[in-house]
Amino acid sequence: MSGLTFGELDRDGALSGALERVTGDSRAGFLRKALIGSSALVAGLGLQDRAEAASSTDVDILNYALTLEYLQAAFYTETERAGALRGKAKEAARVVGAVERAHVKAFRAALGSAAVKRPSFDFRGVTESQEPFLKTAVAFEDLAVAAYKGQAPLIQAKSILAVAVSIHSVEARHAAWMRYLFGLVPASRAFDPPASRSSVLRTVAAAGFITSKPRTAGKERPRFTG
Repeated sequence: MSGLTFGELDRDGALSGALERVTGDSRAGFLRKALIGSSALVAGLGLQDRAEAASSTDVDILNYALTLEYLQAAFYTETERAGALRGKAKEAARVVGAVERAHVKAFRAALGSAAVKRPSFDFRGVTESQEPFLKTAVAFEDLAVAAYKGQAPLIQAKSILAVAVSIHSVEARHAAWMRYLFGLVPASRAFDPPASRSSVLRTVAAAGFITSKPRTAGKERPRFTG
């Protein structure tokens, strides 16, 4: 097994519009680093009180990234709450989930009132046992890597591009980790193609994982199922 895609994961089309509809360390030590990293990310974006100063294109890209981060953060958080994982997969979910939540926090703080709200989610049981979790995690992480790569050339502000590239490399490490745990070759090709926004939206469209449409900024928390 050298590759896994959403197409292979989603043979009945269940994962393919929700997004189209939306257009070593100790745990304490790791979480502390994640919070520090999210603060640095906010500072790098430099949008906290001046979202209007960023181009509309960059704000749009940041909200697109935020929606993907909402999806990933909710997936890992629900998995932790379900408590069905064991061993290395359990620890990976805990570590990666903390990182994804830090990404969400940073994007929301940077975008301020321009940030889209959290959607609600229904992961249809894939968070409730080890193999479906790992299979879905591989697909999510591979998709995130390709999505960030696809948007990077379109970003206009250098500070935002620098942050996007830093997140892209973290997502690539997540993808390699989850692929390894699932028994896939972490990196089987010399080059990876980017994914356009339209292709990402088509891939995750009609998933049923996102059950409500993100709107403008708000305080709601995602509805976790399990």
